[in-house]
Parts: sequence; structure tokens; C-alpha cells
Amino acid sequence: MSNILRNRRTAALVGAAIIAGSVSLPFAIDAFAAPAEVSNPVASSGSFASVVDADKPAVVTITTTLKPTNVSDDENGSPMDEQFRQFFENQGIPVPGQGQGQSSPRHSAGEALGSGFILSSDGVIVTNNHVIQNGKDIKVTLDDGTELPAKLLGADAKSDLAVLKVEAGKQLPTIAWGDSSKLKLGDQILAIGNPFGIGTTVTAGIVSARGRDLHSGPYDDFIQIDAPINHGNSGGPLVDRDGNVVGINTAIYSPNGGSVGVGFAIPSDEAKAIVAKLQKNGSIDHGYLGVQIQPVTQDVADAVGLSKAEGALVAAVTDGTAAAHAGLKAGDIVTGVGSEAVKSPKDLSRLVADLSPGAEEKMSIVRDGKAMDLNVTIGGNDDSKLQTADAKGGDMKQSGPSIGVALADLTAEAKAQLNLPDNATGAVVAEVNPDKTAAAAGIQTGDVIVSVNGKAVQDARQVKLAVADAAKSGRKSVLLLIERGENKSFVAVPFSAA
Repeated sequence: MSNILRNRRTAALVGAAIIAGSVSLPFAIDAFAAPAEVSNPVASSGSFASVVDADKPAVVTITTTLKPTNVSDDENGSPMDEQFRQFFENQGIPVPGQGQGQSSPRHSAGEALGSGFILSSDGVIVTNNHVIQNGKDIKVTLDDGTELPAKLLGADAKSDLAVLKVEAGKQLPTIAWGDSSKLKLGDQILAIGNPFGIGTTVTAGIVSARGRDLHSGPYDDFIQIDAPINHGNSGGPLVDRDGNVVGINTAIYSPNGGSVGVGFAIPSDEAKAIVAKLQKNGSIDHGYLGVQIQPVTQDVADAVGLSKAEGALVAAVTDGTAAAHAGLKAGDIVTGVGSEAVKSPKDLSRLVADLSPGAEEKMSIVRDGKAMDLNVTIGGNDDSKLQTADAKGGDMKQSGPSIGVALADLTAEAKAQLNLPDNATGAVVAEVNPDKTAAAAGIQTGDVIVSVNGKAVQDARQVKLAVADAAKSGRKSVLLLIERGENKSFVAVPFSAA
């Protein structure tokens, strides 16, 4: 298996480790000191024994027999694997190369190993989607060694969650959902699962970070933990000091194939709602809006007259989508969906994904400095997903008298060189002063400015006038819509002091 962060079926974490051939599933007994008889034995004694005694019987091992694939574990075939790889590379974090896998390639008969936990005494089990993905047979091994065939009740790739059902002929031990919203950095947690197939194992650690976005889907809001988790821990519970499930262990970053104390878990508050939908319907048809969005930086807020740098800035609207039908426009800033506030692009992605296609919802926006509401009929995203144009502080920047750019009209020759259609309008950036704010904001030669402060511009003259008007109005920045190649993005460029 490739020694990178693995999610889904071949996750390097918690990854459903792929085992070629048979899987041995011994169960080790964890030794902990006896707790004191007080209301909170963990706090008094420092031991987690009482929590382990209560929770361990409800943690299961899941073995999935895979459909024939002829795909090597080292080929990183999972889309989420590639998204995780790109995330870490973009952060400047080294990702190990191929050729260091820990298991042999999957050929005609492979097995995926993961973990899960029993949610209800009649045999409903929660795990990761990547543990059972592409499986033809699923087997659950209880803590007492009993092996049972499992039925898949439902799975959702976008949230990486799945729900199974076993018939044990008896009441099974369970774990209750906890409240992940109460977790704070430094809180103690336990991870329970079956790493490497050696048997149920408990590891302890703390919450290292909240709200980690690994760019793997609309539900990215991971809890980062330092409790050691490895291949096979995927789908196992992350529990708090009261023994309640506050997360589902899902992924790790691993430069060497083993745990380095950087693990990620799906928050229980998110998982609980999705699991309930999967139990009821078997699948989730996520809502789809049809926009490219980016963060509202302070410069953007200054440019459009917002008091706070919050919301999701619409960079582009896809024709024929729910957003287009509702009248959403590039330059709009989405500040709310229904009764929920939108403070970031991630908020908008998650809120829309949670809605059902066909649902009618009010969307609060700011357009040209004025607040207004739009009625949106949510679309279905199928294989599509919200595209987030992450400007990282601004990929493109501004033009005009005090921002340091020279502009040219879009002549027929310029349109041909830039592969633009004949009816394209705007102004092309011919030169950028490296000492001015446009350069600092990321404006490049060849960028095409198509609007200034939300208003379309036809040529270089209109761009210059619009930027000058923005400066005269007392705004600190000007908001430009830049077209670069096939991408459009808003960039707020501060006015130079001189």
C-alpha cells in the first residue's frame, strides 16, 4: 500500500488495509488499571479502563471481499487519495513516492480490512464507505470473535460513511453518539479499532485541531487527533472521556506508512445526521447549486463595502444550473442559506450538499453593496460537486491608475492569442509594475479583466474609469473579475498609497 495519507478503501490510516489472501483476526485484551468508584473515574485516576470496558465490546472488525480489479494498492486509484495527496503537496508537505507499499497488489481476490461500531442493539453498524467500497461480500467480526455476514444498508462516497446490518440473534452492545461540537483543542480522546488485523486496540491522545479541510468533498470538517491510528482503524470510533462517539476515524497523513500522530476523524455531529439518512433511504442525493466560489477576504470586503470579511463570493455561475435559474450572478456574496449563516465557502458547500434536490430555499446575498434574498430550487449534483475557486488571498489582481498595470483592448489578434471567443469583452493586462499592489495581489500579464466592482467592462478605457471611480469613492480596494485561461476568479486589489 502506498505510504501516503489514504482514505477510502485503501486509506493509509485508518485505511482499509488491503490484504491479499486470508485475514487473521486475533483479538488482544487491553490491560488498564481498575477505575476508582467516583462520578468521573477518568478524571480522578487517569485511567481509561472504565471507558474501554464499556465501549470495546461494541467495536467490530469489517472484512470486505473485493470485486476483481487488477489494480495495485500503490496506484492510488481512489479519487479521495488523489485529493488528499494534492492537499498535502499544496501545503508544502512531502508526500512519499510509490514503491514503498506494505501490501501486495490486488488481483482477482483481495480483501479490505477496516473497523466499525455498533449503533443499535439490533445490529446496525457504522463504518467508512472506503472500507466497503467495491465489495461483493462483507463480514463483521464481533469483539467476542463471532463472525457474521453483513448487509449494506446504505453508503455515501461524499461523506465517506456507510451503514451495515448484521443478524446476531441476540441484543448486541452499543456505543452512543456524543457531541463533537463541545470538543476543544487539548481534550483527551480514545481511538478504538483493529489496526493491521492484530485485534481490537485502544490508543489515547488529544484533539490537535478542529475544522481541517482536506479538499476531499463538501463535508470536510475533520477533527485532527494525535492518537496513533493505522491501516485497519478506518471506520472505528473516536470516543470522549465519557465513552461517547465524537468522531469516526477516517484518514492519516503518513510519510512512512505508519502513524505519525496526524490523524483525521469525521465529527459525530456531521456523521449522525448522514447515518440517519442512510438508514432510512440507503443513499443520499446531495443538493447542487452550480457555482464557483471563493473566500471573502478583507480586501474583498473593503472593495464591496462589507463590514466583515464573511460569506462566499461567487466567481462564476454555470449555465442551466440551479444558481443560474435563481438569478445568482458572479460578484454576488452569499451570506445565508435558509436560517443558516454562511461565513465561508465551506459553509455554503455543506449547507447546499445537505439539501435535497428539488427543495426550495431562500438564499441571502449581497449584490452591489445591497442585501437581498433569492429563491433557489436546489438541483441534484450526481457526479458533479461544488467547485471552490480557492483564491488563497487572491490569484488575480487589479488594474487601474493606482494599482500598477498597463491595459490594452481585446483586439481580434489578442483574442486569438488568448483563445477567447469573438464576442469576448474586457481589457487584457499588458504589463504589471512589480512594485505596485496589482503585482502583490497576483495579477499577471495576459489576465483579462471582465468586470470592475461587479459591473462588466467592454474595453481598457472602461476599466480605467471604473477603477478611478472606485478610488474616488473612498474604497480601500477595487474588486476585479479576472479571466485566466478557462478559470474566472475575483481579486480584490488595495489601492496604492502613492
